[in-house]
Amino acid sequence: MARRMYSIDQINSEKPSDISFVAGNGINVEDNKVDKYVRISLSLHQHNISISSYDDSMKAYMTIYSINSTPMTTKQELLFYLQAGNMPATGTAENNTKLIYAETLGNPNSDVADIENIAKVAHRHGVAFIIDNTFAPILVRPIDYGADIVVHSTTKYMDGHASCVGGVIVDSGNFDWLAHADKFPGLCLPDESYHGLTYAKDFGKFAYITKATAQLMRDLGSCQSPQDAYVLNIGLESLHVRMRQHCENAQKVAEWLQTRPEVGWIHFAGLPTDKYYPLYQKYLPKGGCGVIAFGLKGTREEAVKFMDSLKMINIVTHVADVKTCVLHPASHTHRQLSDEQLREAGIAPDLVRLSIGIEDASDIIADLAQALAALQQSK
Repeated sequence: MARRMYSIDQINSEKPSDISFVAGNGINVEDNKVDKYVRISLSLHQHNISISSYDDSMKAYMTIYSINSTPMTTKQELLFYLQAGNMPATGTAENNTKLIYAETLGNPNSDVADIENIAKVAHRHGVAFIIDNTFAPILVRPIDYGADIVVHSTTKYMDGHASCVGGVIVDSGNFDWLAHADKFPGLCLPDESYHGLTYAKDFGKFAYITKATAQLMRDLGSCQSPQDAYVLNIGLESLHVRMRQHCENAQKVAEWLQTRPEVGWIHFAGLPTDKYYPLYQKYLPKGGCGVIAFGLKGTREEAVKFMDSLKMINIVTHVADVKTCVLHPASHTHRQLSDEQLREAGIAPDLVRLSIGIEDASDIIADLAQALAALQQSK
């Protein structure tokens, strides 16, 4: 599936047509500030779209699947509320908005979504609230705070070892699709490809998940193999133990990084100085996963030297693994971009994403310390 990255200028230059989604990551709804929004028109056959706005270090991801009867080749507009402040609980949504999508913990900056208030906004406007809880399995139960559907990439913490690709949809069954039937024809009108049944009427609370498995899995083939399911199940058996270790290690490493003079900034919601700390305390009292973002004082070249000096920590694009992993987007996933283009896309040239594993925290810190020392010696 194609992925397209848009800068804010590119997005704002697109001509609006019809709005079908609202999405955001790390959205807060505490203050009376209205989120700015950007619009983009595109064909729905380009399923995987990354849209970035880093006025407040935020990235919105959206994987689009047709949950209505609109042909996949039809152009529609997506309205993404991007965090340039906070979206008020009385915020508005367009009449044809379908859903609000967020991440419990944003990747890579540990933005914490205000789940309860986002749910209130969604339900006030008759739209579903879907949240990606990949970074916080076990740590938070979004449905308890009003989320309608929870999704996970099982390739991350649930598997734990990057052994297989997979995903999970958890449907609370709480959203009343029939009450907003005009917005969800795919759920509320007869499906002629399946004997004319109507999911919302025939399956009630199980409407969404039944359509996902009976129709979309049939059409898209998104069914995990028995071997991959077996491997995933093995990972799930130790998930509760691993998450505790990830969180404890990350807290220790983040606190240590915060004391280092070589570190220019750090984003980790578990630090009392982090702006998301109040939400972290509310939603994540057991810990906030193992992902830390920080920047070194210096150039992108110095960040590369730092990473090259690591001995134990793995330099990979993967994240949320039992092994500690590190990624410098400017020299890896986004290396084709200049510093200016990186900033436009919301990625600081010095940003280093550190995914803390379950090794002994002292070993992780020791490797970081020797790499920082090697960097200083090279200057």
